[in-house]
Amino acid sequence: MLSRVGKVALGVLPLVAIVGVTTLGQAEEAPPAARNLPGVADRTSTATVRASNSPAGAAFAMTNVAGRNRIIEYRRAANGRLTRVGSVWTRGSGIGVDLDTQGAVRLSEDHRFLYATNAGSDTVSVFSVQGTSLTFLQKVYAGDQPNSLTLHEDLLYVLDGSVAGNGILGFKVASNGTLTPLRGSFRELSSPIAVPGQVEFSPHGRLILVTHKTTNVLLSPSNAIDVFRVWDSGLTSAVPKRRASHGLRPFSLAFRDDGKLVVAEAFNAAPGRSAVSSYQVSSRGDLAVRSGSVRNFRTDTCWIVITDDGRYVFTANFGDGTISSYRFSESGELRLIKRTAAFLGALSQPVDLALSDDSRYLYLLLRGTGGVAAFEIGYGGRLEPRGVVTGELPVADGASGMDAY
Repeated sequence: MLSRVGKVALGVLPLVAIVGVTTLGQAEEAPPAARNLPGVADRTSTATVRASNSPAGAAFAMTNVAGRNRIIEYRRAANGRLTRVGSVWTRGSGIGVDLDTQGAVRLSEDHRFLYATNAGSDTVSVFSVQGTSLTFLQKVYAGDQPNSLTLHEDLLYVLDGSVAGNGILGFKVASNGTLTPLRGSFRELSSPIAVPGQVEFSPHGRLILVTHKTTNVLLSPSNAIDVFRVWDSGLTSAVPKRRASHGLRPFSLAFRDDGKLVVAEAFNAAPGRSAVSSYQVSSRGDLAVRSGSVRNFRTDTCWIVITDDGRYVFTANFGDGTISSYRFSESGELRLIKRTAAFLGALSQPVDLALSDDSRYLYLLLRGTGGVAAFEIGYGGRLEPRGVVTGELPVADGASGMDAY
C-alpha cells in the first residue's frame, strides 16, 4: 500500500447490497469447473450443506493502537457469522498507523495459541486459546518494530520492519506455546533500506521468504523476494538469495501445500494495475513463474489467501474497497474469476484476510470502518456476505492483523 489517506473507490458500481457489503451478480468470467488437487477431498457445491457441516470457531483482530494494543475476540457461528464477545490487552503497544504487512497476528496450527506483534513496543505477545477466550501467557522482545510472523512446527520467525534494522529473528516454540529466543538467529534482509511486507515459511519448513514492498533498486533484481534456507538447528542461511518478483511491489504471499506460491503485487497503487503472480518454488528456493502478473484491474492489492483445497485465491484491494477472486489450477496457473467478488465501500480500506479452518468462510478486516466482514465461499469461489461486525476496533486509525479458525 501507499498512502492510506484520501483514497476512493475507482469505477466500482454495487448492484446488490447486504449488510454494508456488496457482491456483483454477474461474473467477469464464468466460474471454472470444480477440480480437486491430488489428495484433496471433494467440496459440496451446496452452501446450505456446507454450513451445516461446519463447526463453530473464532476470529481475532488487532487494534494496533499506540498505547494499549488489544486483540478483539469474535465468536464464529456454524453459518460463518461473527459476534464480538470481548477483547484482551497484549501488554504491549501498537504504532497507531498501518503495519502494512500480512501476518501480524497468527494462530498455531492446532488453534491452541495465538501470537501477536506489538510494533510500538518491540515485542510479541503469546496467548492460550480456549474457544473465543484468550489468556495472556508471555511477552518477549522481538527486535526493532516486529510486524509479521510465521510458524512451522516448533519454530516461529518474526519480521522486523524498521528501516534502522530490518531482518528476521527466530524463536523456539515450547509445548505450552511460550517462546525462547533462538540464539544467533537474526538475519538482515538483502537490502538494509528494504520495506518488507511479509515473512513466511514454505510448507516443508526448509525455506523462509520475505517480500520487499520497496527495496534498493540499484541491486538486482529491482523487485525482490528474499529466500533464506532453514537448517536443522532452526537457524537460517546467513545471507538470503535475492529472487526476482515478476511484478512491481510484491506485498504479501501465500503457499499452497504442494509448494506453489502466489504473490500479491500492488504496482505502487497505480489505478487498475494490481496483479497476482504464481510460482513453483524449488527446494533450493528458486522461483519459476507459472502465471506472471495476472491483473485483477483493481487498485493497491495487498493481502492474499489460498483456500485449503488449493483451488481459489482471494485478494484484498485497499485502494478501491474490493475483494478479487482467482482460480488456481493444479499445475499452478492463475485465472481471474471476478475482479470484484465483493465491494465493501469506498472508504472501507480492506486490509487483512483470514479463512476459517475449513476454508468455508472468509473474513476481512476493514481498517476504514473498524469492522470485520464475513463471507461464505460458495460454488466456483463466489462470495456470499454474512454480515459486518463493528466495535472496539479503531476507525481509520491503523487496525492491522487478524486470524481465524
